[in-house]
Amino acid sequence: MPLESTIPYLGVRVFNIVVALIILAAGYFLAKLVVYLFKGSLRKTKLPKLVVDFLGRFLSIFLYIIVILLAASTVGFDVGSVVLGFSAVAGLVLGFGLQDTMNNLFSGVWIAALRPIDKKERVEVQGQEGIVISVGLMATELLKPDNTRITIPNKLIWDEPIINYSRMDKRRVDIPVGISYDGNVDKAVQVAMDFLTSNEEVLDDPKPQVDVTDLGDSSVNLMLKAWTDKDRYWLVRFRLTKGIFKAYNEADIEIPYPQRDIHVDGKLMSEADL
Repeated sequence: MPLESTIPYLGVRVFNIVVALIILAAGYFLAKLVVYLFKGSLRKTKLPKLVVDFLGRFLSIFLYIIVILLAASTVGFDVGSVVLGFSAVAGLVLGFGLQDTMNNLFSGVWIAALRPIDKKERVEVQGQEGIVISVGLMATELLKPDNTRITIPNKLIWDEPIINYSRMDKRRVDIPVGISYDGNVDKAVQVAMDFLTSNEEVLDDPKPQVDVTDLGDSSVNLMLKAWTDKDRYWLVRFRLTKGIFKAYNEADIEIPYPQRDIHVDGKLMSEADL
């Protein structure tokens, strides 16, 4: 069939059909090449593989649509109305249906790029504490201390303060303890300081501290502050809590419990009498 001839019932020249097929074939391979180069450049950055693959697929779909529209215009189709309609539909979908999805996506990209959290770090986000398992396109997964997994949408993480417990080499352990109002505060502070400075798990730099924080209803409240390696934080915290209790018992320093006086028919009674 001659290239200048027209296909019956369609009113399209054979030449235009051939050109459209060439555009489709060339456009397909060209789009593949552009996506390949695009993903190759992204892999040189610190973006996660999931982000690179997603952006690559997004670009490939966009290029394929352009190639199809060019081929359609070659055979005589009016693509202007198609583009206008597609743009309107895409705008509505992105504006309403995909609003949360896009927020999560862009938040995931920012998290991956700026790296306020990273895999295997212990963090606290949205009141949830755990080890970061993965930072995905839409959500981040944490492994909690009780071996349960929690998935948090990325937009919630990006919009809230993030506490990263693993980024620094040292952490401070704070141990609150109270002594009786009848006790010797100076002695209690000295016993606590001797206990901290003699503990091999407590770092010498920064130096440990013992401060009187406030006067409670039933006790004078102290705060023991000791620095240790980040990986030993919880172990040191548990051992210091147990150790200061034993040290105060051995030094005859009373750690009181809350008490309350109750008047019943004019008789003064304590909780221990009830």
